[in-house]
Amino acid sequence: MAFDQAKIYIRSGDGGDGLVSFRREKFIPRGGPAGGDGGKGGDIIMKVNPKLNTLTYFHRQVHFKAENGKRGGSTDKTGRGGDDLIIEVPPGTVIRDADTGELLGDLIYPDQTLIIAKGGRGGRGNAKFASSSNQAPRIAEKGEAGIEKWITLELKLIADVGIVGMPNAGKSTLLSVISNAKPKIAPYPFTTLEPNLGVVIYDNNDLVFADIPGLIEGAHMGVGLGHSFLRHVQRTRILVHVLDGTNPDVLADYSQINTELALYDEELGKRPQIVVFNKMDMPEAQDNWAKVQPKFKAQGVDVMAISAMTQQNTQKLVQRVFELASTLPKHIPQTVSDNSMPVYELPEDEIIFTIERDEDGAFHVKGKRIERAAQMTQWDYDEAVMRFQQILETLGVSAALEREGVQVGDTVFIGDFELEWSE
Repeated sequence: MAFDQAKIYIRSGDGGDGLVSFRREKFIPRGGPAGGDGGKGGDIIMKVNPKLNTLTYFHRQVHFKAENGKRGGSTDKTGRGGDDLIIEVPPGTVIRDADTGELLGDLIYPDQTLIIAKGGRGGRGNAKFASSSNQAPRIAEKGEAGIEKWITLELKLIADVGIVGMPNAGKSTLLSVISNAKPKIAPYPFTTLEPNLGVVIYDNNDLVFADIPGLIEGAHMGVGLGHSFLRHVQRTRILVHVLDGTNPDVLADYSQINTELALYDEELGKRPQIVVFNKMDMPEAQDNWAKVQPKFKAQGVDVMAISAMTQQNTQKLVQRVFELASTLPKHIPQTVSDNSMPVYELPEDEIIFTIERDEDGAFHVKGKRIERAAQMTQWDYDEAVMRFQQILETLGVSAALEREGVQVGDTVFIGDFELEWSE
């Protein structure tokens, strides 16, 4: 089960229907229209809960629906609005439209919110349609339907320091001795299949360290779950590059990891890095250290020799990390893949429509605003149908259909509604 990815279905609440009603009071024989408006449907809101750190909950709960608005009442009473549905996610959650891949938001900070789907507008009651020429309208709107869609959630851990390296380099052991984390540790590759987080405290300051699962050649292309692992390095400010001192070709390991980081994200190749030569408690590592130290120095790479197992120089490493962190900006980099800033308001509908004609000669009118108007029309009322005809003329749909050659009796589809064209 992937703890850092999920796909869920959301639907905001439908707006309540408007009411057709008239005042019926003693001594007021012609009280006039008094139907109230329907209540607004509830919104779907994503909110950051800093206490959460995985998306596993969304593998158990997949469907989320906000409450519908209530129908309007008599004597101009507006129906109650539907309750918003707040969905809590961990910090670092990137939200996208599952069908288009469009970025909807990048939630980072505690209690940050995003309206992901607005509730439908309540339909207007007949009191809103009264005019000097029509003082007793028998027309009301249906509530606007809520928005439904599938979205994907992708978690990019927010940590100050990312611990990277080849499989079995000793990253988990290092995290366990410098922090409060309790990762699984064993002497074979890929013990860590999910990133581990640990808080490291030094001199009354603290930093969050993330132990990133071991990278292999081709990780930037997704080999060996490379994309799943590399995404968690993107928000870190510092990288601790752990080398397996017992590997005779440790220079090749160092080069390969840096290549994979840079190929996945160019900025990762420029991220401040502290290189540590681990497993100095092993004789073969001590022999390798004598051989490779001059070669690293010749390349201008400052390497620390440590043993995570015996905690040799681990506190010096922690001190060095905190000293480096104090010189860096504290902001969290925006690292969504299309370099877009987070979106916190959904765009309003535009007055745009298209007209197509199918093989049977039927016309299909598509557009958010005109489809919404059709959905909110009470087709059982002649006045409502006439009003919809006026909307077609106001938005230019009637003129466009006539230019396309529509004739009386032709079939016209507007969204899911099938109409017969008439004068």
